[in-house]
Amino acid sequence: MTDSAKDPVAARIAAAGERSPEGIARELGRLVTDGVLAPGDRLPTVREVAAALSVSPATVSAAWQALARAGVIVSRGRAGSFVRAPRRAWLTPRVKGLSGAAPAGWDLASGMPDPALLPPLGAAFERVDLRAGAGRYHDVPVLPELADVLRESWSSRVETLTVVDGAMDGIARVMEQTVRFGDRVAIESPGYPYFFDLLDALGAEAVPVDVDDEGMVPASLTRALARHPSAVLLQPRAQNPTGASMTSMRAQQLAGAIRAARDGDRVLVVEDDHSGLIAMAPAVTLARWLPDQVVQVHSFSKSHGPDLRIAAMGGPARVLDRVIARRMLGPGWTSRLLQSVLLDMLTRPDSVAAVKRARLAYRDRQEAMVGALRREGIPLVPPDGINLWVPVVDERAAMVELAAAGIVVAAGAPFVAGEARAPHVRVTAGLIAAGDAQGAAAALAAAARASAR
Repeated sequence: MTDSAKDPVAARIAAAGERSPEGIARELGRLVTDGVLAPGDRLPTVREVAAALSVSPATVSAAWQALARAGVIVSRGRAGSFVRAPRRAWLTPRVKGLSGAAPAGWDLASGMPDPALLPPLGAAFERVDLRAGAGRYHDVPVLPELADVLRESWSSRVETLTVVDGAMDGIARVMEQTVRFGDRVAIESPGYPYFFDLLDALGAEAVPVDVDDEGMVPASLTRALARHPSAVLLQPRAQNPTGASMTSMRAQQLAGAIRAARDGDRVLVVEDDHSGLIAMAPAVTLARWLPDQVVQVHSFSKSHGPDLRIAAMGGPARVLDRVIARRMLGPGWTSRLLQSVLLDMLTRPDSVAAVKRARLAYRDRQEAMVGALRREGIPLVPPDGINLWVPVVDERAAMVELAAAGIVVAAGAPFVAGEARAPHVRVTAGLIAAGDAQGAAAALAAAARASAR
């Protein structure tokens, strides 16, 4: 932005009548959101804005710091402060908007598990023979011993079982093999942003399905099925971002809706059970009623570590055999060494106990946060897993308000497909120790009431 354009921006901020750091930050954030300020534009100096508003430079500096923590602006030293340009070109469009810059304080935007609650990987590596993976290129893609353990824990009979490099890898590979350009896919909204971007990349159309406290709403799925989707993509437990978990009755209703739909027997159901081992709800799957139409994806990232990069997939051979064959033309298989480490952690009593402790700790943290938010006037149903879906008056204002308190959360808009819904933010409450819940809830409640003006 040129020097001559600085004063008009300061004047716009002044015209809003805001004088507090939070109010100044919200107003400038609104100018960015509305496109008045574009990525790369240079902001007026702190002193210029302070003079226009008749406040101290320290007040404006605090607003600028809050915007920087929220990822709205970036400081380049003596060159000045600028509207932050989109970062990390490798991130998909929606995921770029999930969070701001890494905060100096509390990052509750990541959706990551608490590292302190993960079972120790080092001990497992010490116990595993480091030559365990030195097989042949054409060996079976899953260690037989791991396959046996996985089948024992599976919630339904599966025809074919394989291992992939994380849940998203498996889901993407299934979709690439079954969803054609122009196909429709019924998908939860709010739902996981990567799923929406994946469908865009495949040239598929997302058909949003409403979600309540038990997951996909049957009546909404029925309406979506009337548009003849080729697939349904859902999260049966600890739904991201709402934390909803399906009951057995709800799963049966959804399976019934698919069976009743015209060409329902051709619809593939993909279930992303990304948080199964740290979720309190029991395993539920539509495969109980649609055994030949359901691919289940069980991830170990939240329970055993995101960098382990392992998920198991089970389902009909007609689908998974194609996925396995296609992988042979790429990575071939998931590291058998890492499979051995996972096998160790799934069978060692100390690792099993660590995951159980984590599951109970996340439950306690969620209950503490929900209780604290209720005391602050925000009633929520206790969710499963590690995320909270918190309603707010204005997403940008809420994020800026929280950034001023040293807290970063994820904006709700990237989690929604189709028409705009009531504004929310997603909070990774699993990172908030129960003893810190009241303070975090007070900050969230204040942010939830913040408005752009």
